[in-house]
Amino acid sequence: MADKKHKNENIEYNELKKAIAEQQLKPLYVLWGEESYLKGYYFKEMTKILIPAGTEEFNHKYFEGKNVDLNELSAAIDALPVFSEHTLIEVRDFDFYKAGEETRDRLDAILKDIPDYCCIVFFFSDPEFKPLGTTKIHHTVKKVGSSVEFKVQEHSDLIAWLNRRFKALGHTIDRAEAQYMLFYCGESMTTLITELEKAAAYSKTDRITKEDIDAVCTPVITAQIFDMTDAISKRDFNRSAKIMGDLLQMKEPPIKILAVIGKQLRQLYYARLCIEHGKNRAYLMELCDIKKEYPAKLLMENAGRLSLRWCESAVRLSADTDYMMKRDSMDDEELLKLMLVKLASI
Repeated sequence: MADKKHKNENIEYNELKKAIAEQQLKPLYVLWGEESYLKGYYFKEMTKILIPAGTEEFNHKYFEGKNVDLNELSAAIDALPVFSEHTLIEVRDFDFYKAGEETRDRLDAILKDIPDYCCIVFFFSDPEFKPLGTTKIHHTVKKVGSSVEFKVQEHSDLIAWLNRRFKALGHTIDRAEAQYMLFYCGESMTTLITELEKAAAYSKTDRITKEDIDAVCTPVITAQIFDMTDAISKRDFNRSAKIMGDLLQMKEPPIKILAVIGKQLRQLYYARLCIEHGKNRAYLMELCDIKKEYPAKLLMENAGRLSLRWCESAVRLSADTDYMMKRDSMDDEELLKLMLVKLASI
């Protein structure tokens, strides 16, 4: 277990937090990753350290786009700070890893000679962006500065963060409701910050309840599909049909809806097998690589209402529907609706 924890540790992220706390930043940073909220938050903290209020126009230089003029970038780096000890060069979404060899070589030389007063931050907005670790310029980034990935936070960290944010808004949230909110709204802090503000504004009591979350928060597609399979397990096909209709009205692609349904049905099947063989929730989590206890709990509860035969038939039906979507000329939305009708008749 200790080895696994060490493997997952984000050393560069922790080093950046320490550098900000001690106000000792490196001359070069590459900020990337899927957690946009944290990426933006820590960049703002870096800016506060480097640029005194009122000097932004002189000392904060901004570049953006696929093609950055390296002559202008070099001139901005060489410009001395005004009424400040530092200059900040912010470069947004310039993927120098994929630039031509001549551009990479020239930028590599620039990055190896950053003045003491200058800090360059390459900020990547695209959550899909990943540095090319085998390139010469990446080795320069690691030697001169730091490449910091902002990952989706651990479940326990997000629960603690929700508690702090709700407390700042004059509310509390119990652990069970916090787990439900992460399940219902997803684990992106960028999304959660909006959703928790909605729940706090709506709630009439100090404590945030599941009913508050259900009333005003927007569910992610996985939560909606869970709700739909829950309705199916309770033989409530009117509710499951309404959820399907809502998803289609939101213009979710039918093939995406089917992919999530298929995954849920396979997990329900595995949960039913666990029940058949006397295995517990922890076994299911390991079997299906489920990281959170809340969805595993729901799966075991739903599977307890369904027969093994129903689960097997449902998995086959989703696979058949997937095949027809990819091979048949029939409308994809109609295929989804037909699958739901067939699930009701199993």
